[in-house]
Amino acid sequence: MEFSFVDIIVFISYCVLIVGIGLWVSRDKKGHEKNAEDYFLASKSLPWWAIGASLIAANISAEQFIGMSGSGFASGLAIASYEWMAAITLIIVGKYFLPIFIEKGLYTIPEFVEKRYSTQLKTILAVFWIALYVFVNLSSVLYLGALALETIMGVPMMYGVMGLALFAAAYSLYGGLSAVAWTDVVQVVFLVLGGLLTTYLALDTLSDGAGMMAGFKQVWEAVPERFHMILDESNPEFSNLPGIWVLVGGMWVANLYYWGFNQYIIQRTLAAKSLKEAQKGIVMAAFLKLLIPFIVVVPGIAAYVMVNDPEIMARLGELGQVNVPGPGESDKAYPWLLQLLPVGLKGVAFAALAAAIVSSLASMLNSTSTIFTMDIYKQYIKKDATDRQTVRMGRISASIALVIACIMAPLLGGIDQAFQFIQEYTGIVSPGILAVFLLGLFWKKTTNSAAIWGAILSVPIAMLFKLLPGIPFMNQMGLTCLLTMLVIIIVSYMGGKGKDNEKGIELTKGLFKTTPAFNIGAFAITLILVVLYALFW
Repeated sequence: MEFSFVDIIVFISYCVLIVGIGLWVSRDKKGHEKNAEDYFLASKSLPWWAIGASLIAANISAEQFIGMSGSGFASGLAIASYEWMAAITLIIVGKYFLPIFIEKGLYTIPEFVEKRYSTQLKTILAVFWIALYVFVNLSSVLYLGALALETIMGVPMMYGVMGLALFAAAYSLYGGLSAVAWTDVVQVVFLVLGGLLTTYLALDTLSDGAGMMAGFKQVWEAVPERFHMILDESNPEFSNLPGIWVLVGGMWVANLYYWGFNQYIIQRTLAAKSLKEAQKGIVMAAFLKLLIPFIVVVPGIAAYVMVNDPEIMARLGELGQVNVPGPGESDKAYPWLLQLLPVGLKGVAFAALAAAIVSSLASMLNSTSTIFTMDIYKQYIKKDATDRQTVRMGRISASIALVIACIMAPLLGGIDQAFQFIQEYTGIVSPGILAVFLLGLFWKKTTNSAAIWGAILSVPIAMLFKLLPGIPFMNQMGLTCLLTMLVIIIVSYMGGKGKDNEKGIELTKGLFKTTPAFNIGAFAITLILVVLYALFW
């Protein structure tokens, strides 16, 4: 793709801006040396708008821009359920999970496991998470980001992986969560505005300059079947998005695990000034989630229409013939659209994509190092570590995780619909972890031994379902979660003789009381979701 001088200046300016802000906000104040709370929880000083922006910047990455757009190309709007159901999930997390986490003053999610269950189970889950972040999340984001660089600019895969890794490391390793969260505020502006710009120009190009609404109408009329949120069994993508079960089944497992018990997401809320600030940030993020499908999924559907319309392709000429997405190459849809943008705007759109990739990499790195340092290093390697040693280990562990992910990323080549790949392999461990947390939070009879058995047995249960033909992976996740909960309940009754566990959490009405602003926001989000599903059922 041809980048003009203006495009290059825009993109370089963005890179300098992000690194500059990251280093500036994380500088040590005179006479103060960074301690663990500064590095891992941004001194517990984040306001609601920084939390809301950082939640979205951490969440939206190459797996959405590239992967979800690719799924939009392959199957249509149904993939947007991940985003729209996330909005209601965020409200649940803000009301019922956050009050408990913040009351306990947590650094990490495994730390909650130690307080509710035991150090042994905390260690098991900490190792689970570190492996998942390094080998699935970090690796896949690096791969998809490098794929975009390769498709758009012809940068070789390995150079793209190394370039993105160094960019994320440039400010996040030094500054910790403070650098990550405050740069996210800027990155989310690039991400949303750049994404909307790409959607507008894609639809305008499709309609031959008649405007965005004319382009959207043209897409709707060309492929109305791709605007159905609930797929029937005849749809080739039913195995990934199994109809009504998306709304009542495994999607809840994916979303509750991701937004409620995922360190690199929940860490932002743990760094809030107060519970009220964290809950306001959650509402802001939920509103932004409603917008995301129009930024990442609709362009994928538009690309599908353009590629399959000979008249449009002829109009695009030679420009439209490069890196054209086809069957088995869905993830090329978004990079292909970017090359159609006019000179001067490619830099803005590419900066938006880079913002999504780098912000997620930085978030994952920070959270991987937080779990390793607080739950492994300080627990087993150096219990009396000083703040200086703790922060240094945070930087070292993040660097090692990044090197491993750089080695793994190119090995993911050849995957179609990487977003679905990430969901499927995260889905092996997430149902068991969700079961352990839900029962730990809301059922006082849950015992430590039952939770350990549940966490361990959930993986073979998930693998067993993978061997059974004809069960969509989303349904596998739902069934794995229910069976794991059943295992935990049975073992708890056998070991605890039906009595409340001494580490059970005392739940009171006042604990879940929320402000009128939160309640109004939650009601508005629910109403919008009902309208969206009614329109696109």
